[in-house]
Amino acid sequence: MLFEPITIDRQQDYLELFRGCTQKTSDYSFVNLWGWADEYGLMWAWDENLVWIKQTKPETVFWAPVGLWKDTDWKRILGSKFSGPVVFIRIPEELMSIWKNCGHSTMAIEEARGHWDYLYSVEELVELKGNRFHKKKNLLSQFLKTYKYDYIPLDHDMVDKALAMQDDWCAWRDCEASETLSSENRVIEKVLKAWHKLPGLKGGAVMVDGKIAAYTVAEKLSDDTLLIHFEKGNQDYKGAYQAINRMFLEHNGAGYKTVNREQDLDDEGLRKAKLSYNPVDFLKKYKILTSNIGPVTRVHRT
Repeated sequence: MLFEPITIDRQQDYLELFRGCTQKTSDYSFVNLWGWADEYGLMWAWDENLVWIKQTKPETVFWAPVGLWKDTDWKRILGSKFSGPVVFIRIPEELMSIWKNCGHSTMAIEEARGHWDYLYSVEELVELKGNRFHKKKNLLSQFLKTYKYDYIPLDHDMVDKALAMQDDWCAWRDCEASETLSSENRVIEKVLKAWHKLPGLKGGAVMVDGKIAAYTVAEKLSDDTLLIHFEKGNQDYKGAYQAINRMFLEHNGAGYKTVNREQDLDDEGLRKAKLSYNPVDFLKKYKILTSNIGPVTRVHRT
């Protein structure tokens, strides 16, 4: 297979194949794939109505191929495209099950908890009812009572203000001291500057005194699911995160049942924050090692 850089000019070709995936996880949205390509050294290869994805940083591994999973002869393809042990990561649960039952000689399968997508109810995050959301609702109420605010759509015309707020956020969080935050900041800048070339993007911003207090960047992942890519709030405005979370869904959540807020990558602080919003489900993903030796399939849980 010929792997080449992921380019924005083929996004519609990619999205056509992505629509054929029976389980859509956050990793494989075009915005994520293209946005993080430089950070992970991602490349793609187009072959047999599939898009194969290779990660080259910090090590060489493969992601799930994108396309019509159920119409593919996986035993033949996995045996012919790869020789020797191959590591696949971020494999959605449905594809894992298909591969597990395809008759490939050997697969070692391991749950990858840090890559699970968090799913939330749009209705619950808008209404914030009950004791489970008591703290979130209190913070939201404080914001609404304290500040004179406006909610506005985030679009190409607002990019400069969003970039300015992102620069401030990075200064507060000292992004330069964290490779993770520095990497995310580069991706946010890349996506925001290409807003007009990414037609699926949606966004919202809460304005206080003419400045962005918080913003969200999102897109439609499937017919019933919104995917939140980035959500940033100014620490000077208490409750800003709760405000943008709720207001964005109030204005953009109609027709959607679920919000996908991506993964925690085994970061304990991020995991705690995501759990605090009471997910209703997870999209599980797996790490799979394939080999052409032996007849055994093993499943390990971590």
